[in-house]
Amino acid sequence: MNENRSLWSLHGLTGYFIAVALLLSILAFLVTAAIKTQQATAHQSYEIKNPQAIKMFGSDLENETQVIVHGTPVGGDKMHKYQFVEK
Repeated sequence: MNENRSLWSLHGLTGYFIAVALLLSILAFLVTAAIKTQQATAHQSYEIKNPQAIKMFGSDLENETQVIVHGTPVGGDKMHKYQFVEK
């Protein structure tokens, strides 16, 4: 008995080529997003306001108030407490 149980089934070379094309397009998207992010963050420099106020123990987010980043924020990260200053 030959039953076709899948509505969207692609078998053989056609399915293989579609899967490879999909994976390559995902890879291309992720590589371009990584390159854009790296280029944006490469132009940022930082300085530490008060090195003596940095604590060895405690929350990592407490120490972030001592860091000043020169440049604009990249991405949508709202958790960190870095201070951004325009160049």
